[in-house]
Parts: sequence; structure tokens; C-alpha cells
Amino acid sequence: MTQGKLIIFSAPSGAGKTTIVKHLLQKFPTLRFSISATTRELRGSEQHEDDYYFITKEDFLHRVARQEFVEFEEVYNGTFYGTLRSEIERIWNEGKHVIFDIDVEGGLRLKRKYEEDALAIFVQPPSLEALKERLSGRGTDSLEKLQERFIKAEKELEYADKFDVILKNYDLATACKEAEELVSAFINS
Repeated sequence: MTQGKLIIFSAPSGAGKTTIVKHLLQKFPTLRFSISATTRELRGSEQHEDDYYFITKEDFLHRVARQEFVEFEEVYNGTFYGTLRSEIERIWNEGKHVIFDIDVEGGLRLKRKYEEDALAIFVQPPSLEALKERLSGRGTDSLEKLQERFIKAEKELEYADKFDVILKNYDLATACKEAEELVSAFINS
């Protein structure tokens, strides 16, 4: 396989996309997770080159200038995230398909770039209130950061209809099963 497919999962923070992606990685040996680059600090038990490529803002901007990113964005004020072209190529060179857990705008950029080779799935939470409860329950963010995430989540929910599929995550087991069906159909098409 010289070029595999891309499966893009996007959603507001706290909607369940990471849990669904981890589930799919266990179910499909042909999938590999695309590790994003970020300028933010590590959280909890995160590991460099496992969860993210944690790099300095200066290094990130140098890589932008050298066009090393397929897509990138300043997701929060002063905090950049992006997908390195070399990351996609690394996975394709292994003969695998790429799966993304990515913010909404980044997901749409990837879809536009790869068109029919990409399946863009928007994970929709039961409600904005449920999303706020999930984010608050994590205990990983300051009150100020939570407010920033809430504002961003409201905006991101408006983009759902721009994706190929809206996957409703009202019940995690059901959402995981539906995600399996979507991914299986796409990679076998």
C-alpha cells in the first residue's frame, strides 16, 4: 500500500473521540494513530512521541515555515497543534491506514486535502451541558481553561454538518459499535 486511507475523528473536547479512537485501534490492526505535534505542556501521564510530539513554539513555527505540516492551527491562544507530513508518510510506509483524533477545524482541513481518501467523522455529545460536565469532571484544567474550552465547544458543534458522518455519542458502547461499522466499510471500499 503506497497510500492508505485516513479516518478522521473530530469533536469538541470531551465528546468521547479519544475513547472511540482507542477502541478502534484495538479492533483494527490495519490502523495506526497519527501523533500530532503540539506546543502545549504535557498533562498527567502523557508521553512525548506516544501521545503527542511535544515541541517548543519556536520549533513549531520553524516547521510551519518549512511546510512540514499537512495542517496546523492555533487551537487555543498561544497553543499550536498540527499534523506533520512525515507522520502520515511513516504510517503509510508501514502499509497501514491513518486514524486521527483531531480538533474540528484540523479535521476539516485534512478532509479537504485528501477528499475521497479520507472519512471525516464528527462525534456529537448528547448535549453541551453533558460536555461541560465531562470536561469539569476530568479535573485537569483550570477554571479559565475550562471556560475557554466551553466557548470553543459551542463554536465547534456548529461544524457537525460539514463532516461525512455525525456519530452520536449518547451511549459509548453504541457509538463504538457504529464507529467500527463505519471504519470497516470505509477501509474495505
